[in-house]
Amino acid sequence: MSEAFTDELLAERQGSTLILTLNRPDKRNALSSILVEALLAYISAASTEGVRLLVLQGNGSNFSAGFDFGGFEVLSEADIVLRFIRIEQLLQAVYHAPFDTLALAHGKNFGAGVDLICSCSRRVANETATFKMPGLSFGIVLGTRRYASRVGHSIARRVLQEGITFEVSMGEASGFLTAQASKQEWPSVIEFSSQAATRLSVTASSRLYGVTAVDTRSQDMADLVESASLPGLKERIRAYRK
Repeated sequence: MSEAFTDELLAERQGSTLILTLNRPDKRNALSSILVEALLAYISAASTEGVRLLVLQGNGSNFSAGFDFGGFEVLSEADIVLRFIRIEQLLQAVYHAPFDTLALAHGKNFGAGVDLICSCSRRVANETATFKMPGLSFGIVLGTRRYASRVGHSIARRVLQEGITFEVSMGEASGFLTAQASKQEWPSVIEFSSQAATRLSVTASSRLYGVTAVDTRSQDMADLVESASLPGLKERIRAYRK
């Protein structure tokens, strides 16, 4: 894909590296339907355009505040469920990408924004970053199995059940993050990751990513749809937001 079709997402190509920057700083890079569709389009095109490393980062004060609840009151519950489904498809596209993926996180991150970080194979944050996944507070099962695969079931249960906001130190210790680096160091992180991503051939890399990512896509989607489609979704969201 050579041109952006929304200013909510900025794209920069550096050789075989594609850098996508979430660009809704006034909304803390919450994942609107437009932003999700743009991300899906770029990731789909990347697999046929020679991308070896996909970098995800955010403009403004943080990486992403997760699901964009703006205007949810005027949407039907079916429309809200569809938006969650498209986010799950985005997370799956990143997690099962045939190329390397790198998330660069900073600031306060929530929900689907944290799930997007978790879906990347390389997960780097600066010293200010915090993470919270409140989806189960309003009954949504999104990204839970992927998070548990990163940190282990015991930690995942405690963090999600108790609604824990965790910082970089816990993120690194648990395996959620692969490294900590200041924003000044991010260009070097991208350069190192780009070199690592191209060390193997395209075919060998694709096979490596395939055999090291357990494919639970059907289960993950089924869990999301079942949890999101229970009657009263909007009321659960209202109660959570209060």
